[in-house]
Amino acid sequence: MTEEQVFSAWLRARSEPDWTAVVTHPFAAEISRGTAAMRRYLEQDFQFVDAFTALLGAAVAAADSFEARVAVGRFLGQTVADTERGYFHRALAAVGGDPAPPTLEPVTIEFRALMDEVRLSQDYPLILAVLCVAEWTYLGWATRIPVVGESFVHREWVDLHSGPEFEAWVGFLRRELDRLGPELDEGGRARVLDVFRHATTLERRFFDMAAG
Repeated sequence: MTEEQVFSAWLRARSEPDWTAVVTHPFAAEISRGTAAMRRYLEQDFQFVDAFTALLGAAVAAADSFEARVAVGRFLGQTVADTERGYFHRALAAVGGDPAPPTLEPVTIEFRALMDEVRLSQDYPLILAVLCVAEWTYLGWATRIPVVGESFVHREWVDLHSGPEFEAWVGFLRRELDRLGPELDEGGRARVLDVFRHATTLERRFFDMAAG
């Protein structure tokens, strides 16, 4: 990592080609156009809500500043526990899906295992790495193509992952990584990069699964 390159940008650059494959994925483009078949995707994605909520809780506990705890806690309370959870129930009902646990796809199992692993580590930079990939990649594809079509299932999913508030949230996650990265030793940076890359690969595989 060069002195001019911030840590989050370095992590993203070292996660190619998977990063670009996620933000330009054909299935993500179909969501943005309002044409994606959403049932399988939403049924599997809903299985992350509990693990992701627990991961955000771990970030609150592991953060090294009051300001960071407040920022994560606010997002957890206002977005995940309320808005996003409500969206899943309405959207699954609209597409004929079931909020009850389906047969989990291998990538769903692996991604939940990664979330649980970093949560249990209580290692704040590792927790940030997974959160940042999950949110930053979605901001990436959601802002590339304007939503076409009237279906709230597609439109609201894009809205949840774009706009000023979500951009600010992703910016916060990036700034936290950028703040902590220079303080890590070589081994610490390598561990964060490994988790960041792994999460990016899983995001690509998740879209591949949904498209299949």
